[in-house]
Amino acid sequence: MIRVLVADDQALVRGGFRVLVDSEPDMTVVGEAGDGGTAAALARELRPDVVLMDVQMPGVDGLEAIRRIAADPELGGVRILILTTFDEDDYVIEGLAAGASGFLLKNTDPGQLLHGIRVVAGGEELLSPGLTRRLIARTTTRAAVDHDVFAQLTAREREVVALVAQGLGNDEITRELVISPATTKTHVSRALAKLGARDRAQLVALAYRHGLVRPG
Repeated sequence: MIRVLVADDQALVRGGFRVLVDSEPDMTVVGEAGDGGTAAALARELRPDVVLMDVQMPGVDGLEAIRRIAADPELGGVRILILTTFDEDDYVIEGLAAGASGFLLKNTDPGQLLHGIRVVAGGEELLSPGLTRRLIARTTTRAAVDHDVFAQLTAREREVVALVAQGLGNDEITRELVISPATTKTHVSRALAKLGARDRAQLVALAYRHGLVRPG
């Protein structure tokens, strides 16, 4: 059973998510929070598998709640899925950097939301290719790459990180670069270790914030 905590400042939205999640035989909503401070406190108390986290909430916002959860060593098993709108791209980047495992638009199809919860609960990152490419087009405007951040990566590792940032999975990267699946996995693992990133979501955040990925 996947245990879900819903954090959103609108009671109607929380109620809708609860009905949707509770309708599934393999998941249940264990708590609701109307602000980030309550979300972080309930995460410590309830230890959910997944937190559906809105970013714009009164008082303590979702970003700070993500930071608090990610910084607590006892909450290492709690995964966070950001729920965002089209005009909150910067929040997504900050959220991934803070420790979220992925993001979805609030108006996403219900089936995709349920799939996303299962993906994140299973330990994977949810990085939709379409949404990440849109983020590239709207938020990546730096004139040059911050070479200091990526200096320790090989040229091939940089290529792989850039493709991860565009939302490609390992199979797609393997086909794009015409390399073996094992080689792709090795490049991703080495990039994670060299950059001190916890997961692919943080690789995406680093690529955006430091100009490795360019629009187009």
